[in-house]
Amino acid sequence: MEENLEKNEVSEEVDRLVEEAESTSVEEIAKEASIAEAQEKEKIAQDKYLRLFAEFENYRTRSAKEQLELISTANGKLLEKLSEVKDNFDRAFAEENKTGDLTAFEKGIKLIQEQFNKILSDFGLETIDPSGEAFDPNMHEALMKQPSENVEEGKIIQVYQKGYKIKNKLLKTAKVIVSSGAA
Repeated sequence: MEENLEKNEVSEEVDRLVEEAESTSVEEIAKEASIAEAQEKEKIAQDKYLRLFAEFENYRTRSAKEQLELISTANGKLLEKLSEVKDNFDRAFAEENKTGDLTAFEKGIKLIQEQFNKILSDFGLETIDPSGEAFDPNMHEALMKQPSENVEEGKIIQVYQKGYKIKNKLLKTAKVIVSSGAA
């Protein structure tokens, strides 16, 4: 009897599955298949996105590191050249070079100054010496206005301190005295 019951249960289960399969339409099966396919494509796209994002982050970090290294290297080259100027100053003021000959000393200091100026210009530093030019507040800092019979109003009478720029970028404004015209 138990065997009959089991056969009936199995038979009923088979009937239920057949009925379920018959009631499931082809459209529903296709829909489920396309959903599964879309989910798989989404998973692949998400994986590609995460990999691309990680690559970009690595690139950004590497680029920042390389840029800092480049700046450090550039500063190293400048400092190497400036150390040569320092060595020349040290030699100029060394005990064995103190002869009392001021002309020779002045000549030596002028040579060191020329070497220093050449190094700075080689690294792109430009001097702003606006003597006689019109005052430009973007490039010059007016320390005072002074009346002048010889220089027209708004022109620079005297440069108190030169300005500097590097590759058209202003580093330091020139400090000047500007004419206020005739008294």
